[in-house]
Amino acid sequence: MTTLKSRLHEDLTAAIKARDEVRSATIRMALAAVTKEEVAGKEARELSDEEVLAVLTSESKKRREAAEAFTDGGREEQAARERAEGAVLEEYLPAQLTDEELTALVDEAVAEARAGGAEGPKAMGAVMKLLKPRTAGRADGKRLAAEVKRRLS
Repeated sequence: MTTLKSRLHEDLTAAIKARDEVRSATIRMALAAVTKEEVAGKEARELSDEEVLAVLTSESKKRREAAEAFTDGGREEQAARERAEGAVLEEYLPAQLTDEELTALVDEAVAEARAGGAEGPKAMGAVMKLLKPRTAGRADGKRLAAEVKRRLS
């Protein structure tokens, strides 16, 4: 079983050999972020696939936000580069949940929270706590929170 990190290393080698500049630069940046996370804290450690996935999700989100900022600033060339890097990172992430799947998961979590005594807008924290592990890497937090808020109000 290959780990996500070793897959990144193999893909980096392939991208360098293919002289794919965007792909190799993006994978290098992703591996640097993984390494930075591994040495953060009191002692160095090897990240699990879930932790590597969390780092890649975070990097992907940064690319999306940067692309939006560059587009808003009229710097389309940089925005295109950020989108290209984001597309490379998306290949390593699980497929995003469809709106229907997300709604079903939110409804389920809201029902569980109600069964546990949490009602109305105050239940937001309880519902999000239930949903986070179920949607890890498959739905943006902002999108998730918006759907939960819509369901609770």
